[in-house]
Amino acid sequence: MLHILFVCTGNTCRSPMAKAIYAERSVEYGIRSIFSSAALGFCDDSTVSKNAVIVCNEIGIDISGHKPRILRQRDLDITDIFVVMTNYHAETLMNIGVPKNKIYILGGGVPDPFGSDLITYRRCRRYIENAIDELCRYILKKEEEGSLKESEDNEPYPEAN
Repeated sequence: MLHILFVCTGNTCRSPMAKAIYAERSVEYGIRSIFSSAALGFCDDSTVSKNAVIVCNEIGIDISGHKPRILRQRDLDITDIFVVMTNYHAETLMNIGVPKNKIYILGGGVPDPFGSDLITYRRCRRYIENAIDELCRYILKKEEEGSLKESEDNEPYPEAN
């Protein structure tokens, strides 16, 4: 089964929104996958951003129960596609041994809305929505080409503590 991990700095805004939007869109595109999200940075005792919850609720998606979590070794072992929000995230993953061909920069890069107003979060969510459609088309194309190597592990990602 295809394992997809959405990665950002704190796992409080962009990656939880992207994961939740992907959850809906992947069904529409007929993509079978196991997916989650994680932080590259510090996220101990943090919570999902209130504004991220609000803007996702506006499109009928509830992320209020999301618990941020840090990237773990198991994630590195089973993930087929790391969907990152910036070039920095991509470089960080490559520096810890993730092959470049397993990294996908969502929409060419998603600016961090952390600490911003609702207008900025809405703009970010719309950007992510469009970028998730691009991601789904990319996955379908790679599957069609047979160039997407899937993990043989069908276990889900570990949850936040």
